[in-house]
Amino acid sequence: MARGFWPKIRKVASLVPFASEALAVWYCARDEETPAAAKGMMLAALAYFVMPFDAVPDVIAGLGYTDDAAVFVAMLSIVGRHLKPRHRQAAKAAIDHLRQEPLS
Repeated sequence: MARGFWPKIRKVASLVPFASEALAVWYCARDEETPAAAKGMMLAALAYFVMPFDAVPDVIAGLGYTDDAAVFVAMLSIVGRHLKPRHRQAAKAAIDHLRQEPLS
């Protein structure tokens, strides 16, 4: 999962409005304190985000990430209470760092 997630998040960090939230979910799913059921839902949503084929192809301008965002909204409405300030802080720091990296 990590091999698919990090390249995708690097690619879309400045394009996708919910990139920071996706990273917060990533950190929360890797946290030992997060319950297994919540981790499973989070990893499923992250897998959907990473998959090259989904309901609305990501290459469609303006619409490409709407299905991914809908999956995240649904998942967060169920297990979002497990996201802690430390997960969001780590995500913000990572996004800030990624946005400064040149794309290769």
